[in-house]
Amino acid sequence: MTGSTPPRKRRFPRRGADSGPASGSHGVRDDERGSSGRGTASLEPLRPADAPTAPGGPVVPSDAPAPPPRRRAAAVRDGIREGVRKGGSRAREGLAYLTDRIIETAPRIPVRDLRTLRGQFPGLGPEELADKLVAGAAGATAAVGAGVGAAAMLPVPPAMPTELAAEITGVAAIELKLIAELHEVYGARPPGGLAQRSVAYLRSWAGERGIDVTKPSTLDAALGGQMRRELRQQITKRMVRDLPNLMPFMVGAAVGAVMNRRDTKRVAERIRRDLRRTQVPWEALSGLPPLEPPARAPELEELEELEEHTRSEEGARSEERARAEERVDHEKSAGHEGSGAPEGRGDVGGSDH
Repeated sequence: MTGSTPPRKRRFPRRGADSGPASGSHGVRDDERGSSGRGTASLEPLRPADAPTAPGGPVVPSDAPAPPPRRRAAAVRDGIREGVRKGGSRAREGLAYLTDRIIETAPRIPVRDLRTLRGQFPGLGPEELADKLVAGAAGATAAVGAGVGAAAMLPVPPAMPTELAAEITGVAAIELKLIAELHEVYGARPPGGLAQRSVAYLRSWAGERGIDVTKPSTLDAALGGQMRRELRQQITKRMVRDLPNLMPFMVGAAVGAVMNRRDTKRVAERIRRDLRRTQVPWEALSGLPPLEPPARAPELEELEELEEHTRSEEGARSEERARAEERVDHEKSAGHEGSGAPEGRGDVGGSDH
């Protein structure tokens, strides 16, 4: 065509896209097409009219919902936190229950006095008699550990807390009997009646220390918060030690027997070390009165009443726990509904886009 410039002679100022017509962009803002005036098509994303502009890039509304992965991670984190809280409260309740059972068992443990022990083991001195007592108690606790380990031969997770509680209760009873008889052998019987002596032996077992009858501070017979706290700490420590006893395929039986034997001997050695400092010769104990029999065991009717009372208390606690969980769930759902309205507005904006 006459007067037209051949394509080979057209000049561009630089490589790349055309910078636009020489007369101006006429309102075009897009790189490829752009939008012109009102009523024309545009590739720009829509945004609310009142959204603030930002020089760094596209504007994200403040009420836009979080990405799905982030919401899932937050839900998982909240679920884990709630599970840990509930598990911790139930563990504390179980620990308190086990502590009460051991406290109730202590006065019912039969203890042999010095005269009975010398009659059963004639011709032995204090140290030889104490060695006999420690060997018998260590064998008994080893049998308890082996029995619980054998019961856990095929692991059943729901039964593991019960197995641990049974082992700790049995071992505590054996070691409390050993501690009381060691005090008889070394002539350090605590003063007072059966209840006072039981509390003293419980304190000795919790602290793994002997009782010094010459110091009133070691004879505190008050079963208060400090005493229960020490017992809970001792029970928790024993639970952690006894966890390997639940290993399957009879491995836990061997481990439980060895560990219980070792722990009983260690406790006995610590207590004997303290009792040797205040040991009283047997000749000076000739006027020592015999021990009274242990506390009367409850009858069958009393056990049934106690079981019914315990069951009613457990039902009341479970109902209260269920109501508390319902309140928490209701508050959470109310909070989600309150925060769901802004998310709905953000979804509407996203659907327009």
